[in-house]
Amino acid sequence: MKKLIIAAGTGFLGQVLIHHFRNKFEEIIILTRGKSQTIDGIKYVNWNAKTFSGWEKELENATVLINLAGKSVDCRYTKKNKKEILWSRIESTKILNKAVLNCKNPPKHWLNSSTSTIYRFSLDKQMDESDGEIGNDFSINVALSWEKAFFKIETPKTMKTALRTSIVLGKNGGAFIPLKTLAKIGFGGKQGKGNQFVSWIHEEDFASAVDFIIQKEMTGVINIVSPEPIRNADFMQKLRKVVGFPFGIPISKFFLEIGSFFIRTETELVLKSRNVIPKRLLENGFQFKFGDIDEALQDLI
Repeated sequence: MKKLIIAAGTGFLGQVLIHHFRNKFEEIIILTRGKSQTIDGIKYVNWNAKTFSGWEKELENATVLINLAGKSVDCRYTKKNKKEILWSRIESTKILNKAVLNCKNPPKHWLNSSTSTIYRFSLDKQMDESDGEIGNDFSINVALSWEKAFFKIETPKTMKTALRTSIVLGKNGGAFIPLKTLAKIGFGGKQGKGNQFVSWIHEEDFASAVDFIIQKEMTGVINIVSPEPIRNADFMQKLRKVVGFPFGIPISKFFLEIGSFFIRTETELVLKSRNVIPKRLLENGFQFKFGDIDEALQDLI
């Protein structure tokens, strides 16, 4: 493959993808809010994710475009932050749609971030791409608006795939770092009732799944999750075991609300039951390296 473009590729997931694809593409270009430069053979090009400024020319003759842009949801849901969470996703997707349409030789395949949070809170039903039930709250409506902005513009020469990604567990970033820290200091008990499901995926499987989707030319919406969601209480128990801490103080919803206020985040990130499975990946023959949570945690410690 010749050219890979990753929009907003300087964060945790971007680095995971760069590591995976470094030797699989002749050229990797990262669209970043930082300055334009080349580091270790990776070309970084400045963009603001809202307007054209020359970056759009990089999309010409690209094999793959991956868009990861969007303000982190790890913040308080103030009116200002809610607006930024929504519009950072919509505006970047809209401007990329315009850029793709303006290309003489546009990217062959565009993979756009989405989220497994698009499905309703579920303790009873596993959600897949064909009959998963969409809910109705702020995070879900952001996801719906995001996918609508992505798919409503037809790009005849460019295939489109929305990646409904779950919590990605990685050694150097993402949600696993603070969870591991909690377990190490004795607060690795269940969070809230503990019966809520956690949909997760190991960072290596995340990158491999993206690679698989590209190779198989899969389009539409795809759940990027491990095959086995796990209840929060069980997840935390297994995490305590691998970090070697004998007990974990449970954290009630009341104390989670207090704690989340002080660290400027929202309890939804740990209390929502995400019961999501990767039906399309499995049907197409994708094989998970870390489908088992015990093996995944052991590898990450």
